[in-house]
Amino acid sequence: MNSKTPIYHEKQVKELCALHALNNLFQMRNTFSKSELDSICSRLSPNVWINPHRSMLGLGNYDINVIMAALQKKGCEAVWFDKRKDPGCLDLSNICGFILNVPSDYKLGFVMLPLRRRHWITIRQIQGNFYNLDSKLDTPTLIGRSTDLIAYLKEQLECKEKELFVVVSKEVEEKQLWMHQYTLPNHILDLSHTNNVHENHCDVTPDSITSNDSKSHDVECLKLTEVTNCVAIKENNV
Repeated sequence: MNSKTPIYHEKQVKELCALHALNNLFQMRNTFSKSELDSICSRLSPNVWINPHRSMLGLGNYDINVIMAALQKKGCEAVWFDKRKDPGCLDLSNICGFILNVPSDYKLGFVMLPLRRRHWITIRQIQGNFYNLDSKLDTPTLIGRSTDLIAYLKEQLECKEKELFVVVSKEVEEKQLWMHQYTLPNHILDLSHTNNVHENHCDVTPDSITSNDSKSHDVECLKLTEVTNCVAIKENNV
């Protein structure tokens, strides 16, 4: 008997990629249904003739607001990832999965229509490996281990039209635990108490910095609760 749990993978039907992405994320059929997502649309925009959160034809094409509301019903949050940051700052141990938003062509039969559509894709870890669970794929595509995932996300985010959402539990989102949290080196912290700092500096409260070494990571990964300006330190003061 195969000890491996089969990977659940819903394939594309109509414009229901958001529904497929959610069910693929939770690895369970009918975690959500089309009627549930339609109900969320109605709740988000009640008493309107054309609901802005889905296709006016009722075929799907749900927007991020519907996905976020659906995830909240499961105690999760979808956090937009700033692509100016290095994905290496992600703490994968505290992340449930990812939802990638990509541009998509719309066809009617063999005819390409000039309609702007967005496609939702789930990426998540299963049995130690990360998989692309795109509903347009015939089967899930293996991405690999953590280092492979980071490289994959970097490549995807080079496209300005793609957006990444990090799916985490509500507690992780509240405490910002989905990113590695670092300490600024002491010689940087001490500069705020000397006269060797350039006039343009950051106002950082002590409580805004947590533990761990930062030398080998991107400074953009620093968790700062209040930053009023950019750090500008003269080279001879570092």
